Amino acid sequence: MEKGTKAPASVFSLDGIPPAGQLIPLGLQHVVAAIVGIITPAIMVANTCSLSDADRTLLIQVSLIVTALGTLLQLYSIQHRIGSGLPVVMGISFAYVPTLLAIGGQFDLPTILGAEIVGGCVAIVFGIFVKQIRKLFPPLITGTVIFTIGLSLYPTAVRYMAGGSGAADFGGAKNWAVALVTLAVVVLLQHFGKGVLKLGAILWGMIVGYVLALALHMVDFSAVGPAGFFQLAAPLHFGVKFEVSACISLAVVYVINAVQTIGDLSSTTMGGMDRMPTDQELSGGIIAQGVISIVGALFGGLPAASYSQNVGIVTVNKVINKAVFTFAALVLLVAGLVPKLSAVLTTIPQAVIGGATISVFATITMTGIRMITSDHFSMRSSAVVGLSVALGVGITQVAGSLQGPGFPTWVNTVFGSSPIVVTAIMAIILNLLLPKTAEDKAAESK
Repeated sequence: MEKGTKAPASVFSLDGIPPAGQLIPLGLQHVVAAIVGIITPAIMVANTCSLSDADRTLLIQVSLIVTALGTLLQLYSIQHRIGSGLPVVMGISFAYVPTLLAIGGQFDLPTILGAEIVGGCVAIVFGIFVKQIRKLFPPLITGTVIFTIGLSLYPTAVRYMAGGSGAADFGGAKNWAVALVTLAVVVLLQHFGKGVLKLGAILWGMIVGYVLALALHMVDFSAVGPAGFFQLAAPLHFGVKFEVSACISLAVVYVINAVQTIGDLSSTTMGGMDRMPTDQELSGGIIAQGVISIVGALFGGLPAASYSQNVGIVTVNKVINKAVFTFAALVLLVAGLVPKLSAVLTTIPQAVIGGATISVFATITMTGIRMITSDHFSMRSSAVVGLSVALGVGITQVAGSLQGPGFPTWVNTVFGSSPIVVTAIMAIILNLLLPKTAEDKAAESK
């Protein structure tokens, strides 16, 4: 190496620029892991709100742009106040979808965007005071939420593996063959691969799965041809409306997703840095979640949250270099500005996505378990975790369990659509109410 020439940074260090041979595949891995989660909520909301084809395309494009900007804001915080400064992907999230569909079905897209602005303000307030309320979220609580997030993602992965809900060949043998081959490649490379092959196992698995899907005529390029080369939404193109019930419902979901952000940031630092996040990192991360939601709503972007599947990748390969995530964000930004490129990304069959991500979701679940048992696990801990998960998962497994006489419709929308909501609330309440033994208190004081 010539004098004065800097050595390439390690992908395991936060700063610096690693070699392109590592940076590009590892960055693309995050793009591929996030892409379906970015565009699918937009498609579902567009269908519910009966948008035109042009507006549907625009909603997808804005989703990509908002995710890119949200990720960059997290990576490079503004004065250490807005943004965590951590390697996380933040963007349009599945976590809000049930509430968004309920609001969209009853009202319209502008009402969703208005409620999103209110929810973003709630997230900012939560972030400002997170230091004061962080004591409500010790590793036992955060781990329980992460554990439930992992469990709640399993059905999503399996639906993808089977071909995606609503697919004509849902549950077909070809879908499962592609998904299982993708999964097999990921697992083999993770455990037997070396270097970039091991670090980029999920990406390489998806490439193999995509090639197999091409051979089986499962890839549809029909959306690529009509797509243009540049498109950008004008501010307030969709408009904004404020309905009290919609704002309250979405605000509650924002609070719960702030808890999920605490879990995801904690999982990132524990999995990639062997430490818990600081109060400043948590505050900045949650405030950025609110800011990007408010700004995104003005252009038609849907609510944002941290991406658990990308957090899972960090816990698997330990890659935390900001340049890797910056590259991923720039790819998403270009895809959002160039519809033709984003259309190519959307041709990845859902069976491939499912086969690659189910191992990631499993890792998220195990990260939750690791946090739950990190300090001390007693009969009291067992009660907090067991009862919280039992109620959270149980309620969502029984359709209509919160839709009977005496319950307004918003109760099911808020509490019956996602196990994370009930699990988080129950875990906090039980942790505050159940008496602590001397052993529990000793473990907390360590």
